[in-house]
Amino acid sequence: MSETPPAQSQPYPGRTEPMDPQPRDEMRGYEGRGLLEGKRALITGADSGIGRAVAVAFAKEGADVVFGYLSEDADAQHTVELVQEQGRRAVGVRGDLAEESFCSHLVSRTVEELGGIDVLVAHAATQTPVNDFTELSTEQLRRTFDVNVMGVFWTVREALEHIPEGGSIIITGSINGLRGNKSLIDYASSKAAVMNLSNSLAQTLMGRGIRANCVAPGPVWTPLIPSTLGEKGSEGFGQQAPMGRAADPDEIAPSYVFFASGQLSSYYTGETLAPTGGEIQAS
Repeated sequence: MSETPPAQSQPYPGRTEPMDPQPRDEMRGYEGRGLLEGKRALITGADSGIGRAVAVAFAKEGADVVFGYLSEDADAQHTVELVQEQGRRAVGVRGDLAEESFCSHLVSRTVEELGGIDVLVAHAATQTPVNDFTELSTEQLRRTFDVNVMGVFWTVREALEHIPEGGSIIITGSINGLRGNKSLIDYASSKAAVMNLSNSLAQTLMGRGIRANCVAPGPVWTPLIPSTLGEKGSEGFGQQAPMGRAADPDEIAPSYVFFASGQLSSYYTGETLAPTGGEIQAS
């Protein structure tokens, strides 16, 4: 993203249309080469941002897509249209991943529409900043962990019955899960939890031939930013990265293609790709 975002805010969970600058999340310059031909993908949180870019990239590689989204119908419909432009099937399913019943429904709907799941991307998450740790309410803490952690556990657990040998699970972590964040305390903790989950899944699923990996991005310009960080947090967002800018979703999606494709990453499981704009984290 070459432009520096000005101060801006919008209601949660945020929409793409009001954002300034507009994020690149449609993979317009990306050319697929059949890496996911005939594959069936389930993505949580693909109405906009990184999830949308991943859905379109998967479609360009030959996959059909079912995705979950919270409430932004217009953004979700646009993702459906972008996938359909590639001649692939797309279905958006509205609901809240903080509810175990919806996670089960989302998986069931995916199997109903596509016949199975070859690639599961557990991406959807929520965040709410606090100025001080003592401001972190029990209600907020539970909401964050219900969406970001329990939703991942429930979705993966339900999906495993339908993922065959050679399947791939990709969990979205965060740079904040690697090094913490003084104002996104519960979010950073939740991301650390699911990043550890991806390592545990890699170990327990290796015998079934299912790979589990993690993508842990740095700052990315998506609707989540103005809708959760507000004017103060969105102004100049991403300038703290060594590259001096936030990423666009289009720059992050190829990491998911890499982990989804057995041709590219058959020897990778329990690994984390961290597109962070140059921020180096010691392991």
